[in-house]
Amino acid sequence: MERTVSEVARLAGVSVRTLRHYDSIGLLPPGRVAPNGYRYYGRPELLRLQRILLLRELGVPLPAIARILDEQDDEVSALQDHRAQLLQERRRLDDILGAVDRTIAGLSGDETVTDDEFFAGLSQARSRLRDDLADRFGVAAAEGFEKAVRATDGWTREDYERMGDEGRRLLLRMAAARDRGVRPDSAEALELTEQHYDGVLQLWPATPATYYALGDLILDNADQRSIIASVDEELPEWLAVAIRAYAVQRLGFAQNDKKTVRRSV
Repeated sequence: MERTVSEVARLAGVSVRTLRHYDSIGLLPPGRVAPNGYRYYGRPELLRLQRILLLRELGVPLPAIARILDEQDDEVSALQDHRAQLLQERRRLDDILGAVDRTIAGLSGDETVTDDEFFAGLSQARSRLRDDLADRFGVAAAEGFEKAVRATDGWTREDYERMGDEGRRLLLRMAAARDRGVRPDSAEALELTEQHYDGVLQLWPATPATYYALGDLILDNADQRSIIASVDEELPEWLAVAIRAYAVQRLGFAQNDKKTVRRSV
């Protein structure tokens, strides 16, 4: 049975734009393209998409995914490899969660977290965020983040705790607004999001396009999502929508802009 690109996007939980991007880079061509330009996907393409999404969840970059899929024709061997990768990812996530918990505890003033543990957790979280920024937006974005980090080299733990307190207070105000039913694209939400945007600019020179894309990052990046969810489990999704709305309404980002985020960094 063939499915249209819209049907596949809905079934897989991805955007049509993502599927078109996978097609444009040769990672997931449709089974056939009709004379009217419509793309149709069959069972082989759906199985390949399943493996692509699994590897993306494991943090594998798209070029590496293409090489892995092209080298593996045996589905059983591929699934065995995926299982091994999932086990490795589970161990990695356990380490991440431990580091995130220590960082949250440290930023919240938990004195049981030693300075060594606090700064080790902070360093690991920064390294993961830098890699995520590089993967999503390119080397220039990651270098911009590193430059901002170097500006805080002299900060003490108290400085970071003070920054963490400010960020947590903003998240609490956002959570309260969400509880009151404030829409994330409303004027009130955008005023709160402006403070978030200003905070981001202190750590990373985000453009309108990359700030818009942060809506995805805070949902996909385990560190960022955990920090926000520690205040309100439903806040990451609300904030993601608010970030995108702010980028469009206040920063002038055009959603139909054909230029990639990578080019706009």
